[in-house]
Amino acid sequence: MKYNEDVILNLIKDYIKNTYGEHYSTTEEGFQVMDILRNLEIDKNFCQANAIKYLMRYGKKQGRNEKDLYKAIHYIVLLISSERKDKHKGTTVGCLVHPEDTRDKKHLHRK
Repeated sequence: MKYNEDVILNLIKDYIKNTYGEHYSTTEEGFQVMDILRNLEIDKNFCQANAIKYLMRYGKKQGRNEKDLYKAIHYIVLLISSERKDKHKGTTVGCLVHPEDTRDKKHLHRK
């Protein structure tokens, strides 16, 4: 990709994967506060607010800390996941791919 977006997206994926071992869990299975917020259906505002917080913090706390951008992106991804859950009622909580999405993409790649 022209601006190394693929490299950056891989770094973001690695960051997100690593966060699940770092966050506070309430059970051995890794149940987290986000799970409670999502089940109470109050996670969207939380995610949006945290994304804004980390974007606003970028450049102020510890300089231009790339990790703040990763955190903002992670909350945006969680927000997208929650929105998709609502739009695709058959989708499990947290699932980012829905069969309708893959079906739509197939016709985009036909020549």
